[in-house]
Amino acid sequence: MSFDFDAAVLSPFRMQPGLRRLGPGAAPQLTPAVVPQRGAARHLREKLAVLWAFRDQALLCVPGFDARPALDALARQAAAEHPQALSITPGLAGDTGAHGHGDSWHAHWLGWRLDVDDEPHEQASAWPEIGSLLLQLPKPWRRTALLMLAFAEDLAIIDASSGTLPWLAVALPSMWAPEDKIGRHFTEVHATVADNRLLLSAADHLMKLVTGPQRWERFVWTLSPQPRLHAHPQRMPQWPADLRPDTLAAHTWWRTERQTFIPVPGLAQAVFTIQVQTTPLAQAITSAQEAQQLHAALATMSDAVLAYRGLSAVQPLLLDWLAQRAQQRDAPAPAG
Repeated sequence: MSFDFDAAVLSPFRMQPGLRRLGPGAAPQLTPAVVPQRGAARHLREKLAVLWAFRDQALLCVPGFDARPALDALARQAAAEHPQALSITPGLAGDTGAHGHGDSWHAHWLGWRLDVDDEPHEQASAWPEIGSLLLQLPKPWRRTALLMLAFAEDLAIIDASSGTLPWLAVALPSMWAPEDKIGRHFTEVHATVADNRLLLSAADHLMKLVTGPQRWERFVWTLSPQPRLHAHPQRMPQWPADLRPDTLAAHTWWRTERQTFIPVPGLAQAVFTIQVQTTPLAQAITSAQEAQQLHAALATMSDAVLAYRGLSAVQPLLLDWLAQRAQQRDAPAPAG
């Protein structure tokens, strides 16, 4: 993920949309979770674990909502960006499966294909656990699972006509519970967000903007006491107690998200993509300038934001560590 530190880490800190247009030449909106030369990203392994153990909290849909147009738009985007990872084979004329899809989807690097009837077929170098999961899932969720596992991003559908999130496929949430957000209006989804005035006042405009024809991205960040990508609030650990600034930093992870919006043609909808990364704080902050920038942002968070993000107790120690890091000379780049 290409996280834009300078664009995202600002002071004074404000909870704001922070949308940026994705023009020609922008980074792809999706990221393969398996690359033959590099193996499997941790996103794939964590998503597999979540979909086996907690799928009812990850795969959610409002009764009666038709996600097929958005899924088809998402698959076309994935195939255009990464044809080696996903390809689409059109079915014969009039050949539409039981769930409305007339194409076969091939997730080449996972080694699995779904035919027009959403039946999985093993290909070369298949991951057997993926086939087992696909067979366990109800057919309407199989294409979603294939896309979730083939790519690092979590997914949601934003519907401007209702102002809601009618469909979620989120295995790696950042301290929020997908089951509490499904079907809720934008203002309800963000009602618990601290210092949410800017977000709520712009709700209608934002919904129309991100479900229009233009593509957008935004970046968010926080500091976390655990390295897992999966951060459902029911399974989040507490910060360690009685630590000094240097030892607390060793237990702190820099958690970032790149979020993008993929338009759904002909509908006031967009697919919302969320790619999460976590990095040890001491590795993520690579220069004195970055330490100063993060220090300024963290120091200007309101009490409400600190409480919302679970940072109230550790903010002073983290500020001490960042101040020390900001005073150090930048480490020289490795030779070669």
